[in-house]
Amino acid sequence: MASEKERNVDDNDQVCQRRNFLLSVRLKYVKTGYHFLISNSLYLLLILVLCIVLSHLSTLTIDEVLQLWNNHVVTIVVSCVTCVLIFIIYMMTRPRKVYLVNFACYKPEPARMCSKEHFLKLSARTGKYTESSLAFKKKILERSGVGQRTYGPKALMEIPQTQSLVEARKETETIIFGAIDELFAKTGVNPREISILVVNSSLFNPIPSLSAMVVNRYKLRGNILSYNLGGMGCSAGLISIDLAKQLLQVHPNSCALVMSTENITKNWYPGNDRSMLVTNCLFRLGGAAILLSNRSSDRSRSKYQLLHTLRTHRGADDRCYKCVLQQEDEAQQIGVSLSKDLMAVAGEALQTNITKLGPLVLPMSEQLLFVATVVVKKLFKMKIKSYIPDFKLAFEHFCIHAGGRGVLDELEKSLDLREWHMEPSRMTLYRFGNTSSSSLWYELAYSEAMGRMKKGDRTWQIAFGSGFKCNSAVWRALKTIKPSKEKNPWMDEVDMFPVLVPKFASISF
Repeated sequence: MASEKERNVDDNDQVCQRRNFLLSVRLKYVKTGYHFLISNSLYLLLILVLCIVLSHLSTLTIDEVLQLWNNHVVTIVVSCVTCVLIFIIYMMTRPRKVYLVNFACYKPEPARMCSKEHFLKLSARTGKYTESSLAFKKKILERSGVGQRTYGPKALMEIPQTQSLVEARKETETIIFGAIDELFAKTGVNPREISILVVNSSLFNPIPSLSAMVVNRYKLRGNILSYNLGGMGCSAGLISIDLAKQLLQVHPNSCALVMSTENITKNWYPGNDRSMLVTNCLFRLGGAAILLSNRSSDRSRSKYQLLHTLRTHRGADDRCYKCVLQQEDEAQQIGVSLSKDLMAVAGEALQTNITKLGPLVLPMSEQLLFVATVVVKKLFKMKIKSYIPDFKLAFEHFCIHAGGRGVLDELEKSLDLREWHMEPSRMTLYRFGNTSSSSLWYELAYSEAMGRMKKGDRTWQIAFGSGFKCNSAVWRALKTIKPSKEKNPWMDEVDMFPVLVPKFASISF
């Protein structure tokens, strides 16, 4: 008897579970249908109106249609309705404008400051580097354009050095949280308003991801579109901006948070391969958080509007693909090797990028000169130098990735820029070193701190990265930036800049 009751109870439970399941499925479809109807209500309304009009017209003869058309009132009404429909369709299909509300660059505490002499002394005290390697580091630093007040991670500024996962996490958390905290304080944005999150860090990608770390820290919404980009080099910051822009095109009334950084602790090279020692000499602590929005209500408080992003990838060429390569040396130490072809590859990538960017930004006079040289070279097989357009006619400001002195010298020459245009990049390299993908934002912050940014000014950000990639972003200032109202890493020392950076700065070591 008891067993029959238990069996009946089990059957009833199964029936209830089945009913609950069916009910949940029905509710799911009801919710999906509701969201579809609301999201596409304008489209559905247009289709309904067109169907009614067409069904009515189908009952008329040709003579009746002509008679209606000859009626001026009907003609005016039809013309007005057509114009309204065209306007509605345009408004619904046009690209959404993307605004840069504000950005924040992380500035480490003074205790993290590391002079070039201190850097070399620490390297010597580790006992890992040969005299030849130390001499090579000294030579690189003397010609690097890096100054005496850059920042290094705590774990590498103590003896013995620690390259543990724990220390690497501490470094990255400090930078990311510091930059995002400042950004939220500047903008007053509630973290729950963020619907898109993109984090990029090339060489440090733990589990959970860095984007998940941000979601956890700021308790971001559960349906957030979260992306974590790795292995994409110093140009990953602009790739993140481009990805956020593409997502903002399909998600109306949204805010996107972009975080660009790199980790030094876990990726410090402890070996003696010269091609891998260069990164040790140039890379320093840094990170930047950027808030983008496609909400029209945010335009009035935004600093810039994103006009263009352009990505160039040369990875199909083996020489380009291998010119920046993470690998093990002969002693099985992991590092990032820089090929001797790097400058040539960067030049080729830049040429490809500006060829595509030119038609979007250059005045017609420059475009005609460029096309003319291409035609002469192709048709008449003449060996003439390619015409490099004058991009100073298209942009007031240039933010070129502060990868090293050689990169900046080459681009200054290739683009025929003046010292004034190169100043933000050179001062960023001097003051903060190569902060990887975030360096572009320290450069933009420099231009703001110096009072250079006026309403309507256009800024070209250019970055290079492993793979090999050259990426661009073009911004237009929506307002004149007043330094007195700004908070950025340069403001408390802006009176010290610009400084003369010698081509050779001797180091006493």
